[in-house]
Amino acid sequence: MVKKWLAAALAATAIGNGLFMIANAGGWYETAPGASDTGPFNPHFIWDVGIAFSVAGLGLAARAWRARYWPAALAGAGFLAGHGAVHVAGLLGGHAHYPLFELAGIVIPAFLSLWVALPGKGENHA
Repeated sequence: MVKKWLAAALAATAIGNGLFMIANAGGWYETAPGASDTGPFNPHFIWDVGIAFSVAGLGLAARAWRARYWPAALAGAGFLAGHGAVHVAGLLGGHAHYPLFELAGIVIPAFLSLWVALPGKGENHA
């Protein structure tokens, strides 16, 4: 039950972030902590990443809806965990502009998404 509710919360966050990136790339770029510190505004890149966040969130939403859809969640969590790993490298390398935000808002949710995506004992996929 915990995995279901956590998957739903992580799904809503990922989908919300992705849709914000798609609908208002400039607004996302200006308000996301550290985004404008990484280089010039590139709407195409932000839209691409927004799509990735949205699809990852849909995979987690599928897991929240039906536990047997864990493979979809695992695919989405793979993106989120990879993104989190990039931020871990930045944190360890001293390149994080907002370390607490990156840890709490990116790294921890990314690795929690892996935990909720992985099947529990006896769970089969659809």
